[in-house]
Amino acid sequence: MSGANEKFDNKAVYLDTAPLIYYLEDNPAYSKFLELLFKKNEAGDFIFYTSVITLTEVLTLPFRQGNHRLAEQYEYFLSGTQTLKLIRVNEAISKLAAKLRAEYGVRMPDAIHSATAMEIKADWFLTNDIALNKIKGLNVITPVHG
Repeated sequence: MSGANEKFDNKAVYLDTAPLIYYLEDNPAYSKFLELLFKKNEAGDFIFYTSVITLTEVLTLPFRQGNHRLAEQYEYFLSGTQTLKLIRVNEAISKLAAKLRAEYGVRMPDAIHSATAMEIKADWFLTNDIALNKIKGLNVITPVHG
């Protein structure tokens, strides 16, 4: 993606786990780009979508470290905001994820994220995993350093 000035009006942006972590933990390598993108989301320029497996991915380390504050922050962001919709894994997503694993050799979490984005017909797939560019049907964008 060339920058956060890309036009997202009325678009669905699938949010992979890494950019969410970078944003909520204020990763300096991506903070400027992600702050602008999340402000556009809050302003209603587009809706974020993500899979319920994102909860598993983001809560594991805070639970392991006993960091209840960070766990609550993640849970609130994923469940308590109007600008992000949490998508449950269903049979169609599971079957598509299996096909993606078979065809592209991606790990199960990546296959579920990709299949979920495809199932909801997301316009963009925000991830830090550029290897997911190989999956036909995903319009992958990555956070910009700076």
